[in-house]
Amino acid sequence: MICIGLEGTAEKTGVGIVDSDGTILASKGKALIPGKGGIHPREAAEHHAKNLVHLIKQSLKESGLTIEDVDLVAFSRGPGLGPALRTVATAARSLALLLKVPLIGVNHCIGHIEIGRLTTCCQDPLTLYVSGGNTQVIAFDAGRYQVFGETLDIAIGNCLDQFARRVGLGHPGGPRIEELAWKSDNYLKLPYTVKGMDLSFSGLLTAAIRQFESGATLEDVCFSLQETAFSMLVEVTERALAHSKKSEVLLVGGVAANKRLREMLDIMTQDHYADFFMPEMKYCGDNGAMIAWLGMLMHQHGIKQNISNSKVIQRYRTDEVDLPWMEKSSQKLQLPPEMMAKGAEANIYADQYLGEDVLSKKRISKSYRIKEIDLYLRKKRTRKEVKLLGESKRCGIITPLVYHVDEEKTTIIMENVKGSNVKELFSEETKLDISQIRAISNNIGVNIARLHNCGIIHGDLTTSNIILRNNENCQEADVVFIDFGLGKNSNLVEDKGVDLLVFKKAISSIHHDISQDCFISILNGYQEADDYKQIVAKIEEIERRGRYTS
Repeated sequence: MICIGLEGTAEKTGVGIVDSDGTILASKGKALIPGKGGIHPREAAEHHAKNLVHLIKQSLKESGLTIEDVDLVAFSRGPGLGPALRTVATAARSLALLLKVPLIGVNHCIGHIEIGRLTTCCQDPLTLYVSGGNTQVIAFDAGRYQVFGETLDIAIGNCLDQFARRVGLGHPGGPRIEELAWKSDNYLKLPYTVKGMDLSFSGLLTAAIRQFESGATLEDVCFSLQETAFSMLVEVTERALAHSKKSEVLLVGGVAANKRLREMLDIMTQDHYADFFMPEMKYCGDNGAMIAWLGMLMHQHGIKQNISNSKVIQRYRTDEVDLPWMEKSSQKLQLPPEMMAKGAEANIYADQYLGEDVLSKKRISKSYRIKEIDLYLRKKRTRKEVKLLGESKRCGIITPLVYHVDEEKTTIIMENVKGSNVKELFSEETKLDISQIRAISNNIGVNIARLHNCGIIHGDLTTSNIILRNNENCQEADVVFIDFGLGKNSNLVEDKGVDLLVFKKAISSIHHDISQDCFISILNGYQEADDYKQIVAKIEEIERRGRYTS
């Protein structure tokens, strides 16, 4: 069987041809390079209309096929620029009608992942997808690709392109910024914004532009912008890796062209005993082959469409698509025997202190980050964690006892809390019934309300960072909060809403089957919070800021 795929979500027109065995027979593309400014949707649509027929002919010639050999037509249904999507969809419908073959619209983001899996032979990876319009950390669970983390404002590629335009580097900005960044090692401090497994680039972009306008050399600003942005990206990927326990990491999207980003991800995955994969560059950016292959997968697994339901979806979410061909791998990260746990920030070891069994939490140096960013973050987060562990106790929250802090070595000696990790309790293996899960979740919500009423934001609420002690009775068990490294003091409704949204997304990504019951129960317990109604409304408002949410 032969499938032709048409890609046109943004400025790149792509055509690819694959067969049912996954052999890529052709992949041709042409990018729109604007004379000035960014990509205009109408200009992108005109570019696709102008180039599609020629690229189809080129692809057929490369594959050695004729148009009559095509058995299936696939196209990018979204997400993307409306006029561009509609132009390509119209071409795909016309081609399918002409050939009297099936038509199938696919999710562009999933196309990137599937061409990555096909060409690298990885099985069940944690994926970092970085492009002009997308920044997502994605992993398979419960029948779909779940979004573990994403940008809360602009995408990384958009951030780099906007900066490049403002300082006169032209479009696309990423390659030029990378070129200038290699000429400097002088770091200028810029905002570093990580919220659990989500991140934000708008403040970083503004600060970088201001540094340049204040007289800093362009090389220094490019170096600092790139190091800060990529450290944030790798950190949220690292957090998702520690939470999901996947054994593979896949990098896809146009920004994967950056050598420094690839280097940083490779270092991080080695440090976590995982394997790093990346497709050939011609399959990292937008291309028709990824659309053709995803269309082939969907068709082979019984997913049918017709002309009447082939409408484009401009805000097509990655986590809205069922994946009947995917299976969750049983292979998990394997840690050295002396290490009890490895989080995104620290290694945990069993230790002894004054005759007590304790845990030694060591915020180890991250060799993927430059020392100026690394040391600043490790010291700041160590100080903040110790401070908030103590403050939380005064609010009636149970946290581990701290025995000793070594700020220079960024190490905390703390109580080894005996209990059950909530992530493990909520796993399928424990077989808790839904009433027990609701009771635990309600109890957690009560305790988060106490934290927030004291003006404490945890910053990284996940089921991995909560332990249940004395949990014979789920409703009355002791809820123990750990890992306040991303925490802060704040009474802002916005910060409390973000804290809960981080938790909601963490639950959805790893406990998808029970996530709705779980989070509703958390909010039921959270009703004791000051400004409860405003905070719940704020969660929904912040959620709508995410990419492709309606």
